[in-house]
Amino acid sequence: MSEKMIELLSGESRADIDRWIAKYPPEQKQSAVMAALRIAQEQNGGWLTEELIQAVAAYLAMEVMAVYEVASFYSMYELKPVGKHKISVCTNISCMLCGSDQVVEHLQQRLGIKLGETTADNRFTLKEVECLGACVNAPMFELNKNYYENLTPEAIDAILDGLD
Repeated sequence: MSEKMIELLSGESRADIDRWIAKYPPEQKQSAVMAALRIAQEQNGGWLTEELIQAVAAYLAMEVMAVYEVASFYSMYELKPVGKHKISVCTNISCMLCGSDQVVEHLQQRLGIKLGETTADNRFTLKEVECLGACVNAPMFELNKNYYENLTPEAIDAILDGLD
């Protein structure tokens, strides 16, 4: 079954995972699990299916539960489909003190969804996350792997209006 599961990872994904595995001693290839999950997620349009988690486990010779624990712990992994544009809003202490509540409120109103939801047209997913490490320029969010800082409602509207 593991060979069949591994085939769920594209050849390109396996080659990319192999480049990450090569960074570790051969007996510690499981150390590439975070990179492997990211690669599998990107291959699948931004989210991980149970089958892809199983494929990563098989490819890295890990227990499925160990891979699932990583995938479910870190906020960068998605276990259900997400919109074309995923907005991850930091609501940790620095951002909260600098107005992340207003950022969330504005985004919810503008997009018509709540945190953890995706718009009906699958264009946007709005997600609450812990610290993204940009505290000095709070409040901020990550959108499609880009950080946007010092957010105001006007800045948010300009960012969203500039998307396809």
